[in-house]
Amino acid sequence: MKKLFFLAAAFVTGFTAMAQQKADEVIKIDMDQYNFGKIKQGVPVTTYFTVTNISDKPVVIENAWAGCGCTTPEWSKEPVAPKSTTKIKVGYNAAAVAPFTKDVNIKVAGVQETKVIKITCEVMETKAFEAYTQTDEYKKAEKLKADQLVKEAKDAKKAAKKTKKAAGNATK
Repeated sequence: MKKLFFLAAAFVTGFTAMAQQKADEVIKIDMDQYNFGKIKQGVPVTTYFTVTNISDKPVVIENAWAGCGCTTPEWSKEPVAPKSTTKIKVGYNAAAVAPFTKDVNIKVAGVQETKVIKITCEVMETKAFEAYTQTDEYKKAEKLKADQLVKEAKDAKKAAKKTKKAAGNATK
């Protein structure tokens, strides 16, 4: 009977300890906030957040949600191996003209605390956006976006090469 009690106590203690972990102790997200800049009303936008499992056990993103239907997160339900990454796609429908900030909550299985990431932008009416596209500010913003895409592609290529090399070393 004592053994059964000891096993039950160890199980409850272990489960409670895991549930008390903070999300930041299990996952790392490449950025806490993404700013779309100024966007045209009615033209949906998307971005991706890279989530890295920094724990020594596989993790599962149990849920991701936003406060309203205008913001839609999508994620893989598959476990993320230790030191591996996955992406969360976050879309915004740009229906209403106004500046906005939207929270996206991420719930990791076995972790009580959620991780919050944000998206922001200013949605502009069509005429105002078309006038904005003729400014130097717009041209600079577009160049920064293009440069960021090139950097992300290079980083992804390096990561794939590193993963392939690690897999090759593991089989030797």
